[in-house]
Amino acid sequence: LALEAGLKVSVCYLSKPESLIGDAYTAYQDYIQAGGEISEFSSTTVINKSVIIDALLGTGLNRVLSGKYAQAIVLINNSTCPVISVDIPTGLNADTGDLMGCVVKADYTVSFIGLKQGMFTGFAAEYCGNIIFDSLNIPEDIINQIECSSRLMSKPCLPKRNRCAHKGNNGHVLVVGGDNGFSGAIRLAAEAALRVGAGLVSVATRKNHAGLINIGRPELMCHGVEHVDELIPLLEKASVVVIGPGLGQKLWGAEMFYQVVESEKPMVIDADALNLLANKGFSFNNWVLTPHPGEAGRLLKCSTLEIAKDRFKAVSKLQKQYGGVVVLKGAGTLVNTGEEIAISTTGNPGMASGGMGDTLTGMIGGLIAQGMTLENATTSAVYLHGKAADLSAQKQGEIGLLASDLMPFIRKLVNE
Repeated sequence: LALEAGLKVSVCYLSKPESLIGDAYTAYQDYIQAGGEISEFSSTTVINKSVIIDALLGTGLNRVLSGKYAQAIVLINNSTCPVISVDIPTGLNADTGDLMGCVVKADYTVSFIGLKQGMFTGFAAEYCGNIIFDSLNIPEDIINQIECSSRLMSKPCLPKRNRCAHKGNNGHVLVVGGDNGFSGAIRLAAEAALRVGAGLVSVATRKNHAGLINIGRPELMCHGVEHVDELIPLLEKASVVVIGPGLGQKLWGAEMFYQVVESEKPMVIDADALNLLANKGFSFNNWVLTPHPGEAGRLLKCSTLEIAKDRFKAVSKLQKQYGGVVVLKGAGTLVNTGEEIAISTTGNPGMASGGMGDTLTGMIGGLIAQGMTLENATTSAVYLHGKAADLSAQKQGEIGLLASDLMPFIRKLVNE
């Protein structure tokens, strides 16, 4: 096709053309008959073309690449040419997103028939570039017969607010955390719950800074809580409890955590509350867990590397073991609802800064308080969280992006 379009084309092969069969062999013959040039790859091959097409291997790769395939990938990545990968960058596992040794760094990936879930999470964003989809005109009724392994998140449809609504209609979030020296995390989570529309947000934190947290956000109702007895009346008023930001793992944090769990309220569990949970290992269906890979490793008693090698397997194991809805944060955040796995399509590297996870936790709690199911609240919050970061980055760039920079964009998005 490139030849027919008048482009100068050369093919560098790593397996003998004579060994090809079926359509591949027919395409090879057509190319030769059209005057196409071929050459065998070697370690001395020089690339002096303007565009490289990576069509080394298909989507079934399940072993680490070595030998001449690894050499070819290194050659491609060291070139200055733009790279287009066919279906998936060579070396990327289509199912897991794991790196099978060397991986082609593509500027564009043109993926056929169905998108591959491994292209959208973990390290994949560094290698896939811009992803273009082509169904190859496969009939829709054929496509619909295939059960999807996961889905990409889309813009959520949030419930419309009643014109006669009052604050009690929009739920009451209780945010528990902020041990001594860690008041910032709980402040971010609490404001994020307000910004997505929660009617009331209370904060249960240490007395020595309870009066300081709402100085810049007076709408927060802050309570100094030193003993679990003081937490009980606050729990009784709450529609949902967010626990973990700045909680710590000392005696105070542990006591707060166990009291919250005993309440059996809808919960969002984050940060040190996840670490406390990892030590006990019980399950509950009415909560949302929001681990990053390190916390996920502690929950599953494995290494962060094991989590990274198959994030889909990890989030499924977490959901099966602990129940509820599980968010596995990171590039291409995954949400396992127990029924499906959803993959985030928003967010950027600027989000790699402290407080981003606290903000997401508060957003999830704020949406649950307004009556959304745990599943819809979580996927909606993950999408909107990443989108708010994208909008902020468009204005001033990714580097230096702060969690608090997201607040005005969160408000804008929930009103669209």
